[in-house]
Parts: sequence; C-alpha cells; structure tokens
Amino acid sequence: MHAFWFRTFAGLLASSIVASADEPPLTLASSGRAAAGIFISTGASAPERHAARELADHLQQITSAPFAVTETDGPLPASAILVGPGTNAARLFPGVPWDELGPEEFVIRTSGQRLLLAGGRPRGTLYAAYRFLHEPCGVRWWTPWATHVPRRDPLAIPPLNLRAQPAFEARDPFWFAAFDRDWAVRNLSNSQHSRIDEDRGGRIVYRGFVHTFYPLVPPDQHFAQHPEWYSLIQGKRTAQRAQLCLSNPALRDFVASRVRQWLRETPDARIVSVSQNDWHGQCQCDACKAIDDAEGTPAGSLLDFINDIAARIEPDHPGVAIDTLAYQYTRKAPKTLRPRPNVIIRLCSIECNFADPLDAPSNADFARDIRDWSRICQRLYVWDYTTDFAHYLQPHPNWFVLGPNVRFFHEHHVRGLFEQGAYQSHGAEMAELRAWVLAQLMWNPYQDDQKLIQEFLEGYYGKPAAPFIRQYLELMSERARGFKLTCFSPSRAPFLNGPALAAAETLWNQAEQAAAPNPDHLWRVRIARLPLRYVWLSQWDRLRQELDSAAQPWPLPASRSAVARDFLQLATGSGPQGWAPVTHLNESGLTPQQFVSRLPQDPR
Repeated sequence: MHAFWFRTFAGLLASSIVASADEPPLTLASSGRAAAGIFISTGASAPERHAARELADHLQQITSAPFAVTETDGPLPASAILVGPGTNAARLFPGVPWDELGPEEFVIRTSGQRLLLAGGRPRGTLYAAYRFLHEPCGVRWWTPWATHVPRRDPLAIPPLNLRAQPAFEARDPFWFAAFDRDWAVRNLSNSQHSRIDEDRGGRIVYRGFVHTFYPLVPPDQHFAQHPEWYSLIQGKRTAQRAQLCLSNPALRDFVASRVRQWLRETPDARIVSVSQNDWHGQCQCDACKAIDDAEGTPAGSLLDFINDIAARIEPDHPGVAIDTLAYQYTRKAPKTLRPRPNVIIRLCSIECNFADPLDAPSNADFARDIRDWSRICQRLYVWDYTTDFAHYLQPHPNWFVLGPNVRFFHEHHVRGLFEQGAYQSHGAEMAELRAWVLAQLMWNPYQDDQKLIQEFLEGYYGKPAAPFIRQYLELMSERARGFKLTCFSPSRAPFLNGPALAAAETLWNQAEQAAAPNPDHLWRVRIARLPLRYVWLSQWDRLRQELDSAAQPWPLPASRSAVARDFLQLATGSGPQGWAPVTHLNESGLTPQQFVSRLPQDPR
C-alpha cells in the first residue's frame, strides 16, 4: 500500500487503516478505457454530484478514458466507484459508521473491484474525492493557474481503508490566490473568503468577521444620545479611537438586539463577530476597571460582556457562536472568567517574532497566552500573520516556521486557524508557496512541512530551478536569524543587506537559467523574483554603498530606471488564466505604478 495511507496523528483521526497484501489492486482504467463507472445515489446532494463530476473530469485527464456518472440505487456492476452515501454504499460497505461521520469527515475504502469515496454532509464526500485524486492519483492544485495532473496508463490503485477528518474546524489560508473557490475546495479549505458555493460544499459563514464594535454601535448614530455607551478615557467619554463601555447594561441590551438583527439579515451565519476595534482605548470607568482589576487583564470586562451577549443569543440561535478577539491589550487570559461554550476566542499573534517558531524563547509571552486560553476555552481560534503588510513584495523569511507553528496550534487545542497573508493582490513574496503549504498543514499539521515546501518548489517552478530557489529560502532564513521579523518589518532590515541580496541575485539568475526551457516555469520564477527587485529598487543607494564597502561587484544593470521599467512591465503584465496583474505592494494600496514613479531617475 502507498505510504500515504499509513499516516496518522494523535488526537486527530479516529482512523482504522487496514490492508490485505493478498487483495489485488483495483484497476480503474487501461488503454484509454474506463474499467469502472462512477455511481451516485438518487438522493445525492449538490456537493456529492459535484464530487462525481470532478472525479470523472480528473480521471479522464489522468487516463484519457471517459468516465460516465450514473445516478442509481439499483444493482451495480462488479467494478464501480461509489461517490457519496446511499443505498448501495450502505449495502456494499456495511462497516462504515454512516451516522457518526462529521460534516467534513470521509471514508475511502475498497472492496474487491469497488471503490467508495463518501463522507458526512455537506463536504465529506467532496473531500474524499479530492483526497483520492491527491493521493494515490497524484494530482496537485498548486494555484488557480497551475495544476499537475499525471498521466497514468493503466491506473491501478492498491487496497485502501481510510477514515479521516481535518485537524481544524475552520481553515483559512488568507492569501489572494486562495480565494479562488475551486482552488480552495480542492485543497480542503473552508474559508469564508473563498466564495465557495453550495455545489462545492459551502463555507463557514461569518457575520461581521472582526473589529465590529463600531459597526454594531456606530458612534455617528449613537454617541450624541448615549455617550455612556463608549469608553471613559482620562475622565471623559469619547468615541475617538476608543472602544465600548462593556459594563453598561443598556449597551448590552442594544448590542444583543443588533446581533439578532444581523442574524435575521444573514440567517445562514454560524459565527457572529462581536469584537474590539483595531486600536486600544478600552473603557476606564469604575465598573469596567473593577472587572479588569479582578481578572488581571482588560480581557476580563470584554469576556464578561461577550458571555452575556452569547447567553442572550443562545436560546433562539443554538447553533451560532459569538466570536471575539484576544488581541493586543486583551491577549492575556482572565483569572477566573471562562468563555461560554458558544463563545469563540480568537487569539492574535501580531506581536510575535515570525522568524522563530512560536514556541521559541523570543515568543514566550504568546506561548504563555495560548496555553492559558487553551485551558479555559472550548473553542479557541488563532489569527496568525504570515506576511509583511508594509511590504508585500519583500523577502519575509518565515517559510520554515509555518509547519512548527501550525503543529503548535493544534497541540494547544486550537480549533480554527486564520493565516493572514497578502490578501489584496497577486504577486506577493512566495505567496503561492505559503498558500498551498498552509492549506495542506491545516488539514494535517503532522505532515513533513520541509517535504511539502520541496514538493511545491519542484512542482510549481520545475525540478531544474527548485534547488536554487530552495537555497535562496535557506539563505534569507539564515540571514534573518536573530532579527525580530514582524508583520511590519522595514526594507532597511539588517538581513536585507547588500552582500546577502547579491548572493540571492546569483541564485535567482541560476533559477531563471534552469527554468528557461519551460515557458510556464520561467514566468513563475520571474514573478517570484520580483520581491528581490523591489528591495533593490527601494534601497538602491544604500545597497550600492554596502557592496562598495564589501568590495563586491554590483549585480544589476547600472540603470535604476531600466530595472524599474522591467519590474513594472512584469508586475503589471498579463499572465496565465487565473492570474491577475499585481495591484498592491502593501496593505495601504501602493500600486506598482506609484512605486516606480516615486523612484529617483538616473542622473544625466
């Protein structure tokens, strides 16, 4: 049996993986002819029907054989692929605990010359089909514009017996490419941002998402009449960069009514955000301060407020959770208060050093907070940061801590994971790699993340170019050691120095030369090189001085304007289907055109 089917991880799967060496492989196609049809139940759901179509399409690409999809609950031929639960699935695979399968849990089993791909609703069957195509068939959906479909003739699979479910209930690799709904569902993301429709299993639906205090209680509508609903700061009620007075009983009544209104407007929402604004300014009134002092943290008054709102909502909306932040001044867990079962605490890692794993000494404060929250919270989510918001196109050497961090989250009972990246545009530094690797890790964090990175480099950029890009990643990661890498690191960061970037430039030259025979790989390598050129252009004079001092040659053309023209042409040029030109170089909206226009011109 393929090694994939033996991978398990503690506390995640109720797995029963059994295979008999005596069982023959199951042949699905040979010589361009399908040996087994695809069958769905007459009661199949929309996602199960979509799973059957996707399976038929991809199997035909793999084998050149057309696969028919038949809807029936009648007798099946000896060779058949059953997609989804139903009469035939229950009859032919009696050992499957159908009533126990969760909404994203699936089983993949063979019995003789029959294959079962099925799971709970709404997404289990869809995930069974995609996991089967991923392994053992070998399909990879790298990006919305780059897919690897191997050609295999014959296509024969070993005996299989797998029951699996995701490590996290909410999985959001929040990168721009990950918003494509087909890419998301094929890589098992249920992100609310990926526009996944009902045919593709739907998605987690939030109302509000984050920083909702003022959307819930707009100051321009309520401050004049109810200043007591807003923060008391230095003896004065204010709504300027402030929060809400969380102990005020009338405010609590009003917020509960607003949450009910949101749920009427968005009846399919299962999570409603009631969360602090994106700044400090917590209330200092006697009632709020008393709770905070008793609990040893401003999270005290926040959680007391959130628990009250959640208790009011629960009777009429038992399936809805109230989501709030443990962010900046509320990150520390309270001493005695405990979140209600229908409260989600979303802990944020914004102050961390992202060059180091989150369990490293440099991140001890965050590690303490996640341990404290995990002890008291039944639904702990994490908002993690994986990009540089000030410079999307800048080397950000966190590639090798992604795996350790996702495992750290799972080991501390995190149930939902939001990995915020460059979400406004294509073209960010190593965006495609991070999105794909994070999606795989959020399904199973105990995979070898180093192998995932290597697999992506070879699959997306091509095996000839991959070694040079891997050396670049290792070079920049090593140079960033000891530097506090934040999500707002400057272009003058010490690891972005002349000698380091000159060595990186040599590696990218080699990668381009290696990729040159394949136009698709060459374009991808050149796009991935843009971040290096971004730093050269923005720090041109400093880097020249550093290389002069080190007696090293200048590795770029002498004309800054010429380099800028090439940068702009590639960043804003066309690409493959699924790609769109770069529009954002940072979160504030700096465009490539604006960036280049601000650069000094070559001296006469």
